[in-house]
Amino acid sequence: MNTKYLVLAPMVIAGSACVQEKQPEQPNIIYILTDQQSASMMSCAGNGWLQTPAMDYLAANGVRFTRAYTANPVSAPARVSMMTGRFAGYFQDNRGNPVRENAGATRITELTDEVRENNIATVMRQAGYELVFGGKQHLPRVLQPETLGFHVISRDERDELAASVAQYINKEHANPYFMIVSLINPHDICYMAIRDFADSEEEKSIIQNGKTEVATLDEALKIPEGVSYEDFFAKYCPPLPPNYEPQTDEPKAIDWLINLRPFRINAREKYTDEQWRMHRWAYCRLTERVDAQIQVILDALKASGQEKNTLVILSSDHGDMDAAHRLEHKTVLYEESANIPFVVMWKGKISGGRVDSLHLVSNMLDLMPTVSDYAGKVSYGDMRGKSLRPLLENKKTEWRKSLGVETEMGRMVVDANKHKYTKHDIVGIEEHLYDLKADPYETTHFTNHLEYRAVLADMRKQYAEWFPDN
Repeated sequence: MNTKYLVLAPMVIAGSACVQEKQPEQPNIIYILTDQQSASMMSCAGNGWLQTPAMDYLAANGVRFTRAYTANPVSAPARVSMMTGRFAGYFQDNRGNPVRENAGATRITELTDEVRENNIATVMRQAGYELVFGGKQHLPRVLQPETLGFHVISRDERDELAASVAQYINKEHANPYFMIVSLINPHDICYMAIRDFADSEEEKSIIQNGKTEVATLDEALKIPEGVSYEDFFAKYCPPLPPNYEPQTDEPKAIDWLINLRPFRINAREKYTDEQWRMHRWAYCRLTERVDAQIQVILDALKASGQEKNTLVILSSDHGDMDAAHRLEHKTVLYEESANIPFVVMWKGKISGGRVDSLHLVSNMLDLMPTVSDYAGKVSYGDMRGKSLRPLLENKKTEWRKSLGVETEMGRMVVDANKHKYTKHDIVGIEEHLYDLKADPYETTHFTNHLEYRAVLADMRKQYAEWFPDN
């Protein structure tokens, strides 16, 4: 275990088995996790360049949180948090390093007794739930669904997975079920820049082994039939984002990241405006593809009569930069990468059509407390996680004033007033202060502005509380 997080251990152990009186009704719970979907990538979020009727239905009948963040904006560390309710940085890999990136997350080989006894699987099983998992895993062996006791209904990540979920829903169930549905798209967008600039043997191998991904991407890149090239870019293809150019005085850590793999720096330096717009077009189409798969699941809930006794949660492991700051992929601490969709629906039980733009929510740290609360047994991994139930049920509650996010490049905190403080540590120490009200697209930073001195001091304090040893 990472000694940086020892400060939390006594709190976690003391609070991990707090059992409440059993709820009179335990809903089925389905956590739908898309891959690489930014918070803005839903039509209900005001994006007019795509249509996501399934996601919109969840939002229309539930609560959509706009200030939701992943625990780490890359796949494996985020999924470690999903299974444990803890930052991936709580763990060490088999080399003794704190886990902050993909490779390290898959090298976790040991769990403490506390984590083995208190993770999302053990908590939900103790509450009497059937545990079901389908789709992408990207987890270390010690946290894979089978290891934790989930019944894996499908290893497909696409249409077959959606069909398998629908089939499972239509079965008779003696007990309520907790199901994680891990869909792959719009992640296939990753293959665009890799294919366009595949120079290394590793990148060529990714393309060669990704035939399904590449074929899906190619389908998404097609322009509508009967539309001319000129009309396509004039009327159909998304424009470049307002923050298309690199941030003024951007962190050197960004340069470090994009130079790790040649395709990243090549995309920034060589893609034309039209190629970046095609990236945005394909990203929209891939998001619509996963929305259609979600629709299959929602249709099964309705047809089986289970919609009104099922809590459905939609989120994503992280976003995609999608041309913002001339970047693609994820990992960075910009909003496009770290701010993710988070929608919760229990039709008839939670008043629908609400948009919560006030409360800071972690889709991974808050997942375990939330589902265990609805199961009748409140449990936490990291004690800073919170059950969303009071927010969902419109009840007054004390809520966090800031939220932390970590990445291999550094860490950040955001606060309730839309200030954001990042501290990169991969190329020396770099701190940047942002104001998402004054500059929502993070085109610059306010670190050295005299009028932000008090804000900077407060954000440094909030950061120290989230990451006390850094």
